[in-house]
Amino acid sequence: MSLQGKHILLGVTGGIAAYKACELLRLLVKAGADVEVMMTKAAAQFVGPLTFETLSGKPVAEDMWDPKMRLPHISLRKNKDLIVVAPATANIIAKAANGIADDLVSSTLLARECPLMLCPAMNVQMWRNPATVRNVRTLKGDGVLFSGPEAGNQACGDVGEGRLREPAQILEDVEAFFTPSILSGKKVLMTAGPTFEPFDPVRGITNGSSGRQAAAIAAAAIRAGAEVTIVSGPVCVSYPDKAAVIPVRQAQEMFEAVKKELAEHTPDTFIGVAAVGDWRPVEYSESKLKKEKGQDTLTIKLIKNPDILSYVGHSGLCSAVIGFAAETDNLAENARKKLDSKAADMIVVNPASAIGSTQNQASFVTKNGIEAKELSSKAELAEEIIEALADLLKKRVI
Repeated sequence: MSLQGKHILLGVTGGIAAYKACELLRLLVKAGADVEVMMTKAAAQFVGPLTFETLSGKPVAEDMWDPKMRLPHISLRKNKDLIVVAPATANIIAKAANGIADDLVSSTLLARECPLMLCPAMNVQMWRNPATVRNVRTLKGDGVLFSGPEAGNQACGDVGEGRLREPAQILEDVEAFFTPSILSGKKVLMTAGPTFEPFDPVRGITNGSSGRQAAAIAAAAIRAGAEVTIVSGPVCVSYPDKAAVIPVRQAQEMFEAVKKELAEHTPDTFIGVAAVGDWRPVEYSESKLKKEKGQDTLTIKLIKNPDILSYVGHSGLCSAVIGFAAETDNLAENARKKLDSKAADMIVVNPASAIGSTQNQASFVTKNGIEAKELSSKAELAEEIIEALADLLKKRVI
C-alpha cells in the first residue's frame, strides 16, 4: 500500500542492528511516507547521521540542546501519525516503560501524541530478563505496538529471540497500522501459484504463474485484519510471514487441501488465484521418457482435473467466493460465463499476458456488471480486490 501523506518519526537507538534502520528508512520513503529521523548518541556510534540525512532528505535530530531547534523533543513529535523506534534496545524499552526522559529520543517518546511502534533488538538473555518482560508487558498495556523480535543467530554468537525484524517485515507492520481493519476477524482461504502435473520424474505440464498476485492479495488481506491461509503450488515468491502456507504440487493435492481447510477451519472467503491445470496425464512413467531414434512426436493422454473454484462455489461453505480468469480474447464474456458456471461472487479477469509480470490490468465481473481497472501494480490491484471483498461480505451481513 502507499504511505503517501503519512508523517512518521523514526527513532534509532544504539544497537548493532542500527544499520538495518537505513534500509527501513529507504523503504518508508519509497512507500511515500514523510520521514524524520532522531537518534541517540549511541546509535551514532554504529551509523553516522549523514547516512540518515541523505536517505530522508532532512536534518537528523541527535541533541536535546541543538541551538537550531526550539525544544526538539516537542517539535519532533508534532504532526506525526506514528513513531517507529528501530532498533529499540532494552534500554529505550525500559525508559519508555518507566517514563524516563534523559535524552532526545526518550524525551520525545514521553511527550508523544501519536501511536508508538517499538522494534526490539537485543541479546536473547536481555529479552528474556524479567525486567524486560515486565517493561514490554507494561508498554503493551499502555497501547504501544511491537514489531518483533525474531529468533535466530545473534551478533554475539548466541541463538534465540531478540533479533530485529527485517526492514521489509517492519514496513508490513507499519502499512498494517495504517490500513483500516475491514476484514477484522475474517478467515480467508486462497489458492496460489501454478500446478505441476508430471508425466515422468523430470518433466510435466505446468504454467508461468509466479504467485506474485496471490502474495500481494495475502499481504493486503492481512493488513486489513484477516487470518489468511494459502494453498500454494510451486513458486519462488515469498508469502507474508503471518500467512499459513500449505505447499502442494499437483491439482489433486490442491483440491484435497482446500477441502480439508473448508471442513476444519470454515473460512469466510475463498479466493482462487492459482492457475490450476485443467488436465493431468493419465499415465505416469517411473523412468524418464527417452527420445527413440526416428521418433518425431510424443502423445500424452490427459484426464480432467477437479474444478476447485466450482467445488467451493457450489458448496455454499463460504460467504464470498472470488475467482480469477486469464484470457486471451473475449475477456468479459468468458468471465461472465465463469461467474455463473462456478457459482462465484466475483471474477477478476485479466489478459493472459499478465501471468508472471509485475503489473496487471484487470476487470471485476459480478452479477451487477463489469468494472474495468486501470493498469497498476499487482500490489495496488490487491488493495482494490480486498476492498471489493469487504463490500461483498458487508452485503451478506445486510
